[in-house]
Parts: sequence; structure tokens; C-alpha cells
Amino acid sequence: MIEELLPPGVTSSEAFDDAAPAPLFPAEAALMEGRRERRRRQFATARACARRCLTELGRRPVALLPGPGGAPQWPSGVVGSITHCEGYRAAVAAPASAVAALGIDAEPAGPLPAGVLALITSEAERAHLAGLAAADPSVPWDRVFFSAKEAAYKAWYPATGIWLGFREATLTLSPEGTFEATLHPPVPPPVHPVYEGRWLAGRGLVLTAVTRAARAVARPAMVPAPAMISAPVPS
Repeated sequence: MIEELLPPGVTSSEAFDDAAPAPLFPAEAALMEGRRERRRRQFATARACARRCLTELGRRPVALLPGPGGAPQWPSGVVGSITHCEGYRAAVAAPASAVAALGIDAEPAGPLPAGVLALITSEAERAHLAGLAAADPSVPWDRVFFSAKEAAYKAWYPATGIWLGFREATLTLSPEGTFEATLHPPVPPPVHPVYEGRWLAGRGLVLTAVTRAARAVARPAMVPAPAMISAPVPS
């Protein structure tokens, strides 16, 4: 599924269960010590997907440990993203010479828990979602919206080291399967990049992806992360 959202040159791998063997590197296994078996298997399958992506790029498989903020640390010269939810695990990767940022997210295709939408949207965004829902109530628009913001943040943070809150992005969704996220970083000098992405819903899932082509852009300085809605966990 995820390959439908990606441009040429980005490798991908996905799994819908944890049936296939997925051995962990020792450092990854140590990270998962004490975790529930279900969580460990999700983590291992997602890492196996990521290593298949590396192999497709001609890179050797390596341990992929979470860095600051929980984002996986890819080998030098590679950008990538990992996601997992109930019934789905996936990874994408590309050469950093061609792609500056990648972010993917997977969510179950159901409504968000009560109260979450108000935390992650502005009044204008809620009106936008209401219009989409009125036109096509078959799509879980609130979940697509949440996933699209997650994908944008997962592309943004590893490339910049700057944390964003859910309100520090303005998102618009298109029924045609695309979206646009205008990010509002809190750190001067103000930079307001626009991330374009794609989404799809099917097989009980919502998938989103953001890909940004490489270009000469100054890297902002790292800044401390503010309080988040929930603590980050390894992807």
C-alpha cells in the first residue's frame, strides 16, 4: 500500500502481521527489554522492513536505534521513516542526495478518541474537516488529518532537530488523496516551509506520506523539545 504514496527512488517495505522472523541487533534487543511481547514484535517487524529498504539501496543492514525525540537514526547518507499500528508495519528510505526528508504514518481507519481533535486542530481546520465529512462521510477525515500531521512532523524533525506542536502546522486535505502542511517553527529566524504529501484509506487503515526533494537549505540549530501531548516512544 505505502508504495502508492511514494515517488520514484524511495524504497519501501511493509508487513500486515509479525509472522515472519525478524531478528533484532543486540542494541535493539536491549532497548526492547521489559517491553510487552506484542510491542517487541511490532518493533522487530518494523525494523526488518527498514533493513529491507536499506538492502534495496545497496546498504548493509544495521541497528536502527531511536535518536532524540524517538526518530530512528538512519545510516549516514540515508533518510527514512518507520511506522507501525495495529495490523500494519512499514518503512521507507531514500538516498539523502535525492531526498531531504521523509515521513510516513499509519493509523487504524476509525474515528479519533474523544477530545483529541480539539487538541490538534484550529477552528478553521475543524471547519475544513466538517466540510470534507459532509461531502464524503465514508472517509475517517479526522484520522486522515491526524496521520497527515504526524507524517509531516516525522519528515520535519529529523531534518531540522526542531520540535513542533500539533498547532504549529496548518493542514489542508484534498479528497483526491493529497494534503499540504504549512509548518510554523517557533525558532527564529522564522521559516515557514510547506510540506506536500499524499494519503490513502483502505484495508481498515489510513496511510500518509511526505517526501521532500533534496535542496540546499541551511539546517536550523537544535532546540530543546517542549512538552508534548504524549511522550515519544521508539518507532
